[in-house]
Amino acid sequence: MSVELEETKVQLATFQKECDDYLIIIVQQKRDAEEQEKTVAAHSVKIAEEEAKCKVLADAAQKDLDEALPALEEAMKSLEALRKQDVGEIKAYTKPPELVETVLIAVMILRLSEPTWAEAKRQLGDPNFIKSLVNFDKDNISDKTLKRIGQFCSKPDFKPDVVGRVSFAAKSLCMWVRAMEVYGRIFKVVEPKKKRLNDANTKLAEKQASLAEARAKLQAVKEKLESLQNQYEEKLVQKEELRKKAELTEQRLDRAAKLVQGLGGERVRWEASVKNLEEMMGYLVGDCLVGAAFMSYAGPFLSDYRDELVQETWLKQIRELNIPCNPSYSFVTFLSKPTVVRDWNIQGLPSDPFSTENGVIVTKSSRWPLMVDPQGQAIKWIKNMEKSKSLKVIDLQQPDFLRTLENAVQFGSPVLLQNVGEELDPSLGPILNKSLIKKGNRLIIRLGDKEVDYNADFKFYITTKLSNPHYAPEISTKTTIVNFAVKEQGLEDQLLGIVVRKERPELEESKDKLVVNIASSKKKLADLEDEILRLLSTAQGSLLDDEVLVNTLQSSKKTSEDVSEQLVVAQQTEAKIDAAREGYRPCSRRAAILFFVMNDMGRIDPMYQFSLDAYIELFSNSIDKSLKHPRLEDRIQNLNDYHTFAVYQYTCRGLFERHKLLFSFQMCAKILESAGKLNLDEYNFFLRGGIVLDREAQMDNPCKWLSAVAWDNITELDKLASFMGIANSFEQYPRDWHQWFTSAEPENTPLPGEWENSCNELQRMLIVRSMRPDRVPFCVTTFIINNLGSKFVEPPVLRMSEVVEDSTCKIPLIFVLSTGVDPTNALLTLAEQSGMDKRFQALSLGQGQAPIAKRMIENGVKEGHWVFLANCHLSLSWMPQLDKLVEEELQVHTPHKDFRLWLSSTPHPGFPIAILQAGIKMTTEPPKGLKANMKRLYQMVDEGSFPRCQCDHKYKKLLFTLCFFHSLLIERRKFLMLGWNIIYGFNDSDFEVSEHLLSIYLDEYGDTPWDALKYLIAGVNYGGHVTDDFDRRVLYTYISEMFNDEILEQPYHKLSTLDTYYVPKDGSLQSYKEYIEHLPTGDHPEAFGQHPNADIASQIKETRSLLETLVSLQPQRSVAQGESKEDKV
Repeated sequence: MSVELEETKVQLATFQKECDDYLIIIVQQKRDAEEQEKTVAAHSVKIAEEEAKCKVLADAAQKDLDEALPALEEAMKSLEALRKQDVGEIKAYTKPPELVETVLIAVMILRLSEPTWAEAKRQLGDPNFIKSLVNFDKDNISDKTLKRIGQFCSKPDFKPDVVGRVSFAAKSLCMWVRAMEVYGRIFKVVEPKKKRLNDANTKLAEKQASLAEARAKLQAVKEKLESLQNQYEEKLVQKEELRKKAELTEQRLDRAAKLVQGLGGERVRWEASVKNLEEMMGYLVGDCLVGAAFMSYAGPFLSDYRDELVQETWLKQIRELNIPCNPSYSFVTFLSKPTVVRDWNIQGLPSDPFSTENGVIVTKSSRWPLMVDPQGQAIKWIKNMEKSKSLKVIDLQQPDFLRTLENAVQFGSPVLLQNVGEELDPSLGPILNKSLIKKGNRLIIRLGDKEVDYNADFKFYITTKLSNPHYAPEISTKTTIVNFAVKEQGLEDQLLGIVVRKERPELEESKDKLVVNIASSKKKLADLEDEILRLLSTAQGSLLDDEVLVNTLQSSKKTSEDVSEQLVVAQQTEAKIDAAREGYRPCSRRAAILFFVMNDMGRIDPMYQFSLDAYIELFSNSIDKSLKHPRLEDRIQNLNDYHTFAVYQYTCRGLFERHKLLFSFQMCAKILESAGKLNLDEYNFFLRGGIVLDREAQMDNPCKWLSAVAWDNITELDKLASFMGIANSFEQYPRDWHQWFTSAEPENTPLPGEWENSCNELQRMLIVRSMRPDRVPFCVTTFIINNLGSKFVEPPVLRMSEVVEDSTCKIPLIFVLSTGVDPTNALLTLAEQSGMDKRFQALSLGQGQAPIAKRMIENGVKEGHWVFLANCHLSLSWMPQLDKLVEEELQVHTPHKDFRLWLSSTPHPGFPIAILQAGIKMTTEPPKGLKANMKRLYQMVDEGSFPRCQCDHKYKKLLFTLCFFHSLLIERRKFLMLGWNIIYGFNDSDFEVSEHLLSIYLDEYGDTPWDALKYLIAGVNYGGHVTDDFDRRVLYTYISEMFNDEILEQPYHKLSTLDTYYVPKDGSLQSYKEYIEHLPTGDHPEAFGQHPNADIASQIKETRSLLETLVSLQPQRSVAQGESKEDKV
């Protein structure tokens, strides 16, 4: 190529010289041609001027002639119209009429004949007479003849109309005579003009001939010039071809050098890639088999079971059958690209392996995915991923969802069907089955009664918010069910990113940019390799001619080098960033644990549904509001403490009283388990107790006072490493154990023998759980206090004003109702305090109320009302429409800032999950315990209205005793049949009416009207609920103890046999609240006037409920293959 390049350069120089010579000749001849062209142009201008003058003359002559021509033409037509009979008529006259004779004499004069009738008659006999008139020489009429004829034409009766009355033939001849007269007269004027025109035309023709000759010479010069130009251009083309040939040769040499350099550098990497690909191809059969199985069956399962399926079942069988398969098989690696996965992560898919597997199943499965998505992560990912493709979001509550689906199928848009239940609309069958019909080149799908063109770009996604749906087999076969339940690892990483972004924003930004840059570079490298392979496979001819291929190779090499350098730097930087980020890992781990504890509560009650988005918002608020500290460990401790209590407060607001202690204990256990401070074997024993399977091998019970169940627990407890020998200790210390067993508070009584010093708190709880299950709630309470703090066993009092402050116009507020409790009055009071009483609308749902409720919400959104829809459980069929209405009016659109939607419902699985997750839930039942109830009642008392009557010292003390009385009546229910024979629904309305009566009667009477107050409060107000006579006796006994003169006269009057409960000294409202704060959290039976053992039955029931519920929250473990149920137990 180098020799060829030199020869081409020599030829190029020769052609360059020839082109220069031609250019000199062309320039000279072009100058001559331009001068001739100027001369010809000047002649052309002059001739054009003369042509214009000739045209003016011709136009003037023609204009004059045009005046005579119409009459002439009309006369000629009349002559031609004459028949032989018409002429014969005139000829037949012996003595013609005067006018006829006059006309014929005029004709004779024009024909230069004798102007007599006889001559006229003779010529009329000529057969060619008319023809001679038609062909008459009108251009040569003499002036004398014209003058004579003019005399005739000037006569008034020498007019065709007049003559026509006498003779038709004479009329035509008259017209001819008159026309000849006009024409002759005008022609005399036109003839000189014609002569001048002819002379001008003659001269013009001579000049035009001269011009044509000059133009011919100019054309010859131009043709010669064009010939030279063509020859010059041919030389230029040949020269250009040689130049291009030289450039191409140079480029080929350059590309050859680049190819050698580029391919040489990539050889090692490509050889390694080829070797790896060849090895992977050998594993394809087994990998495809496992991948297909995973895609078909693994979607609904969690990661642990998926791993067990792949590693312990499928891969094991494949190896036994000697099917080639990758030893380190990974479903994600096999069916996805790292660059695509990174894009998914950026679009909102969590980065943990479980979520990535879900992403692969969703995008690769041949069946449309049905995603179980209780926390909305899949919806968020799908919306971001398909946003650029005009994603259509529908649900089955939309009246036109099928039309939207049809358009999407036809135009190839992706569709997201959200919030489905356990059944799908039958109209979706053709889409789920992909029932396509091919007609020619078209794919058709039948939707309902329509046939719609099917676009191959169409995609269909289905999601449900149900956490544990049960789908029929036909749905499972039509769709690919994918479990998108949030995983602890994924959530932990997500929360870590949030806390680092808030605490160290520059760190998280660097991390994000680094990951994006690396992913972008790797994607670019992969794209370049794909492009190289495509170009190589489609290349034709020499590779040196493919500039795109060579440049792509160069770019690939440069990118590969850049990526390698970036990866080295990135790994070092990432290690530093990750080390700094990991410092905040305890925060995200604690937050993730708390979310799953909170989320697990949904398995206890259908109303306990919590949104991940709301939880992340709560976590962000905790980061902002928790105490800052320069030392990282202290900052993390502050944040964890603050957020843990924030979660407790947030969750307790929506929990029933019976579940609040359970929630605290579950939180405590999970936190200790995460910290490695909880022995799981001991904890499982605490939850489940001991079950004896082999009675023959069981040690005999040495203590007759110990029940069989308790002894079973002790013998099984003896099998734990920390309790070996405890069963024998009952033989050694039977009296000590009996003393401990019969003590009032065994959890606080020293254990017999060495067990007092060898047992930690949890182990003491196991012994209490085994022998005294009635004391388990107290043990649990103490355990929580010692590990988390006392505030975690004192649920916060519901303050609805704070709830309103925490809410926004987009968040529904939901009352979870309890029996006998109605929040309407409290809500009305709140509306009045908030200045919303004029804009408060309430409606109790039921049959026919749905349209009214819809209008109330729509108007409230626009005008900023408070809308209260009570008893949603009575209108379950309308709940899906309410769900849709809340989504459209509150989430999609922006409501009035003052708008609030209040809902109330008893617990029901049919209540919309989306509303529960998005809303703030509040339980309306009274709190548990005397302290909590009194605390709540005093929260209802306003500082401004305390006291509200003139006898303030009486009112304050009696208000306190009334609060204690009300709390006693409510809490007495926990003693079951020992409390009340019939359970009564005492509520806040009873207390409010009683307090109102108290203030009125104290104002109106100087002496305290005890009997009236007792009767009205205990007999009428509270007594109105009571139907049992013994219960009424209890009620009157309590009121007699609470309402008497000793209450007012005796300082610190005791309200029970316990010293703890008494009437505090007179003081401010805050002093009473402070006294209540110091009351014990747990209530002794003596506070109610009961025997110390009165609560044993209720405590055992509470223990059983607590432990059974905790067991239901534990993860279910599958029994290993070949292991019997007995072995597992």
